[in-house]
Amino acid sequence: MSELHVVATIPVQAEHVEAMREALTGLTEATRQEPGCVAYDLYESAAAPGVFVTVERWTDQAALDAHMQSPHIAAAFAAADGALSGDVAIHPLVPVGN
Repeated sequence: MSELHVVATIPVQAEHVEAMREALTGLTEATRQEPGCVAYDLYESAAAPGVFVTVERWTDQAALDAHMQSPHIAAAFAAADGALSGDVAIHPLVPVGN
């Protein structure tokens, strides 16, 4: 079975960017320690400041599902309460072509 690739976008209100950057950095560090996490990187969009993007690779869907139930995901969503400027969008990716 091939790895699962995921991209998530997290749009944050300008006044909450620094606090969310800190929360998401902690989330990134904890996530990288999870079984099944191959890679987990955090970026901020250069085209849309305040929009954070995670680029993720998981061994399989079960690893991603476990991640979504982890305490550090719950803490990140709690930190995001009232700080978002839109919806968090999670995009599992499907390869196109070879």
